[in-house]
Amino acid sequence: MDKKEAKDILAKELELYRNRSYADLLYLLNTQDTMEVTGSSGVVYQLEFHAVWDSKKGGNLRVIGEIDDVGWRAFFFPLTDDFIIAQDGSFIGE
Repeated sequence: MDKKEAKDILAKELELYRNRSYADLLYLLNTQDTMEVTGSSGVVYQLEFHAVWDSKKGGNLRVIGEIDDVGWRAFFFPLTDDFIIAQDGSFIGE
């Protein structure tokens, strides 16, 4: 897996979630979005996005994205990135 390519793809896809409202992201608490993207190298990457409460139910929401190349590494070391969004739409820790 090309880590730079994977990180770039994850950042691009996670940005789409950052552009959504807090209310629009709540569905990720009960399900996850999955997709496959082919990088410019030809490698097929699997992405997963889900959310958890950051500290307390109804508070800040942490949205997590993961990417892997569906190889053995995927089971142990997927690349991840996340962001935390408050109910007012502001981002925490940035």
